[in-house]
Amino acid sequence: MAERLVVLSDMWGAKKGLWITSYLGYLQQYFDIVFYDIRQLSDVNLISNTAEDVYEAFINGGMNTALAQLLVKEREASHYLTFCAGGTIAWKAALCGLPMKSLTAISPLNIHLLREKPDCKINLLFGEYQEAKPTPEWLSEMDVNMEIMPKFGKDLYSDDKVIQKVCMDLLDALLKNKLSFKKRPLVS
Repeated sequence: MAERLVVLSDMWGAKKGLWITSYLGYLQQYFDIVFYDIRQLSDVNLISNTAEDVYEAFINGGMNTALAQLLVKEREASHYLTFCAGGTIAWKAALCGLPMKSLTAISPLNIHLLREKPDCKINLLFGEYQEAKPTPEWLSEMDVNMEIMPKFGKDLYSDDKVIQKVCMDLLDALLKNKLSFKKRPLVS
């Protein structure tokens, strides 16, 4: 029986996230995948779709709505692969009782502001040029794994090389029954 993997999109959701199909394509034959478009979970419907407006809508209630929806929909312990705000939503949901085996969060939004962590294996991936990354002190205090991808910013998860790397890391961890990142060079 395949391990269950819950995938949470970034705050743009599936409409602007064609890259998500690459992750699903790589991983679907190895995991039982459940996908959530967090834009839909959050009930954020805006006339203006600027990055600032979407961010504000998520910060001012959208993330809490998505978190509540996720807690209602998910009751089975699963592994989580998340992007941007999806990572923060999953993290907070786990603190509220969401059963979670592991969390792989790519560019999680404002994660460094949180002071508690879920009771599971956590792997964070950030781009070198991304602002608001966790500090070494925060990582040590939280006992969380983090990898920095050189020459990438906050949208690193949409790059083919990063997609391939993350999927290979997840599959490698699945085979070893231990979901944690390994230092693996980008595929050229």
